[in-house]
Amino acid sequence: MIEIRFPDGAVRSYPKGTTSLEIAQSISEGLAKKVLAAKVNGVVCDATRPVETDASLQLLTWNDADGKQTFWHSSAHLMAEAVESMYPGVKFWVGPAIDHGFYYDMDLGVRKMLEEDLLAVEKKMNELAKQANAYQRKAISKAEAIAYFNEKGDEYKLDLLQNLQDGEITFYTQGNFTDLCRGPHIPNTGFIKAIKLTNIAGAYWKGDEHNKQLTRIYGITFPNQKELDEYIAMLEEAKRRDHRKLGKELSIFTMDDDVGPGLPLWMPNGTILIEELEKLAKETEEDAGYKRVVTPHIAKESMYLTSGHLPYYADSMFPPMEMDGEKYYLKAMNCPHHHKIFAAEPKSYRDLPYRIAEYGTCYRYEQSGELFGLMRVRCLHMNDAHIYCTKEQFTEEFKAVNNMYLKYFSLFGIDKYVMRLSLHDPAKLGQKYVNEPQLWLETEEMVRKVLIETNTPFVEVPDEAAFYGPKIDVQIWSAIGREFTLATNQVDFNSGRKFSLAYTTANNDTDIPLIIHRAPLGTHERFIGFLLEHYAGKFPVWLAPQQVAVLPISDRFVPYAREVALKLKQNRVRVQVDERNEKIGKKIREAEMMRIPYMLVVGEKEMHENMLSVRRQGRGDAGILPVADFLKNIVAEISERKSVE
Repeated sequence: MIEIRFPDGAVRSYPKGTTSLEIAQSISEGLAKKVLAAKVNGVVCDATRPVETDASLQLLTWNDADGKQTFWHSSAHLMAEAVESMYPGVKFWVGPAIDHGFYYDMDLGVRKMLEEDLLAVEKKMNELAKQANAYQRKAISKAEAIAYFNEKGDEYKLDLLQNLQDGEITFYTQGNFTDLCRGPHIPNTGFIKAIKLTNIAGAYWKGDEHNKQLTRIYGITFPNQKELDEYIAMLEEAKRRDHRKLGKELSIFTMDDDVGPGLPLWMPNGTILIEELEKLAKETEEDAGYKRVVTPHIAKESMYLTSGHLPYYADSMFPPMEMDGEKYYLKAMNCPHHHKIFAAEPKSYRDLPYRIAEYGTCYRYEQSGELFGLMRVRCLHMNDAHIYCTKEQFTEEFKAVNNMYLKYFSLFGIDKYVMRLSLHDPAKLGQKYVNEPQLWLETEEMVRKVLIETNTPFVEVPDEAAFYGPKIDVQIWSAIGREFTLATNQVDFNSGRKFSLAYTTANNDTDIPLIIHRAPLGTHERFIGFLLEHYAGKFPVWLAPQQVAVLPISDRFVPYAREVALKLKQNRVRVQVDERNEKIGKKIREAEMMRIPYMLVVGEKEMHENMLSVRRQGRGDAGILPVADFLKNIVAEISERKSVE
């Protein structure tokens, strides 16, 4: 018999070799019908695999992230089976689950697949899913695997096999399809009830633009039609809110081939957004005791060798420039520059915590196929800061950083968020992670404690920490439920040693500071891209590029409109008068389309009574107000940075 420990602490005994699915059936048939996979001793595996030793067990359903990932990975195999039945001789590269769904890269030879062909593939997938074919795992020798794919003529799978050894190679088969795969998979295809293939695109083999371009099909599946319908509705809304579309319509940013891909040009409206966000950050950071710094956009090779960015991060950096026999690189990170500022003057324990902040410009050589609007760019402006502190100060400093995030979330109406706490693997100390076992345990526990004490939702992810310390990836959701990665916080107990950073302790000894890397507003590019979708371009008044449009009914009232605009401008309200000889209805419609929060219609009555006919974007008539009252109200709304109601 073996003992199985469940997440609630309960322990049950089962015969050795019992599968996770059988364990689920022993609890209830209803549960067993929902189980997609199992996490055995922290490792996700097939629910149909036997458990041979005492183990901790978590039964995974659609409600678990790992359950969804298994479901979508199995769906990729189902799609491959459908494609192979329709396009004999097709060759497959990789087909992973992604954040929302899955894709599979394939070589169709001389054949082409178009968007309209996806419906036929969907139909075949539904037909195969209904057969409820089991996903069967089989361990196989390397020689057998090579023979199988040689006979099939699939050079892509043969390439994958090169780095695999006997004992780690498995095939999965469902129906008439067999694939090289480590798994795990759901019990059978019958769990897949609703299917949508969302896109078809080109993708270079291994992501290398010098290799052959393969066909990539994206899709998503669900255990019921209702969830698929809701997802499709969300996608349609996301198209309307696409930051690239809104960025063009609202004159926020533009791209130009002569400037280069991934290098956005910020229009006047976009620059206002940037300046308002920087103003917010500077005020918040000044109140929190940060000092502002400015660093150059380039640095010598030697500094990046010290930091470790070279050679390990070289592929993500622009090629070097050579001057006077020295190599210089465009800045990819602000951290090394900030460490040099800390080291420029002697520090004592009285100077700590030492907090420095900068909206630093960084340059990263993203592959052309990975560039995406403002979300993946090659030039980015980061809300960066570094805190140098003692171990004793760490908890309070990290708590303050966390509270800063929560303040921003509240301000921008971000109701759903989660922190992904990435931890180290003790078995990889000295290899993947700095060999400081006690510091790892201490800092991970301190971070965990802060998240618990502040009631911040978080999940723990093993073996994904940074080389030099635990990190937190901040995940946020927009108003329509789309997930974005905002920023990463990192705890660093290695860079201080690399850069010989030190401070004098109260006992007149020297010690190395702990470093907290933080960027609560991420980069301008990614965050403004998020805000465009989140607000659908309808920014709160304090952030809106143009806050007020004054709309005279005819030319006769333009002088009064200008008087009103002047009073607003004198109070730092961003306002323009629409002096065009157009009907008032057209002026209102166009102001609505530009998402201008307030429209002030002025005519005979308003001019003689020193009043304003106020309209609110998206809501229509908001009544008639004296100029002084409207001015007082909008100035308060802006200064208080009121959120969108």
